[in-house]
Amino acid sequence: MMNIINDYSPNFSLRKRAKKIIKFIIIHYTGMKKESDAIKRLQDPDFKVSSHYLVKQNGDILILVPEFYEAWHAGISNWKNYKYLNRNSIGIEIANPGHQYGYKDFSKKQVYSLERLLKHLIKKFKIKKKNILGHSDISPDRKKDPGEKFPWEKLAKKGLVWFHNLDSKKIKKFRKTKLSSKFEENIFISNLYKIGYKKIKGYKFNKNMEYLTKAFQRRFRRDLVDGKIDKECLTISKNLISH
Repeated sequence: MMNIINDYSPNFSLRKRAKKIIKFIIIHYTGMKKESDAIKRLQDPDFKVSSHYLVKQNGDILILVPEFYEAWHAGISNWKNYKYLNRNSIGIEIANPGHQYGYKDFSKKQVYSLERLLKHLIKKFKIKKKNILGHSDISPDRKKDPGEKFPWEKLAKKGLVWFHNLDSKKIKKFRKTKLSSKFEENIFISNLYKIGYKKIKGYKFNKNMEYLTKAFQRRFRRDLVDGKIDKECLTISKNLISH
């Protein structure tokens, strides 16, 4: 049984938003050593950051910002034709020290509470599975959260998020197998854009493509995040755009 607690933050936009514009759920980790410090930061007007919910390590859920107000969690972000996704999303922070402070598995209690929270939000706002994203999906050059330990595949098996439907053990044989041509690389890049990742161009193309590939891997090929496009990544990308 999860415990839901009102613990409001002052960090939100005062204008109420219409239910129909809420189309995304963005999942984050707190990325701080102490859970208590993360909560303080999300409630500190000097930092100007917040989320709608925070899932504590013990599975308790804090309501920081009411759903119909815009919390400040996404920052500079892109997904398909959307920019600055705060306006169109609900943000969920999950207490975890993150990559900088000893990234660890999310607790069973956290995952249990998150499942129930997602079910509530999906039903209430009619949010599509493809629109439940990680912070690294929408800000790949800045963010790593919720990271490769986040249980996307487990949540997908419960019908809550989008994931490929391939046998992970079978496609592992393609791992680290180089693409056979520039044409195959371009197919993968095109598939990334079709999935929703930001289109990139310019002199930093290679570096930004590495960020995009890592974001894709953290989401869909979580046990190897190296930023390199291989046959396994290409195979997964083809599967994702087929359903």
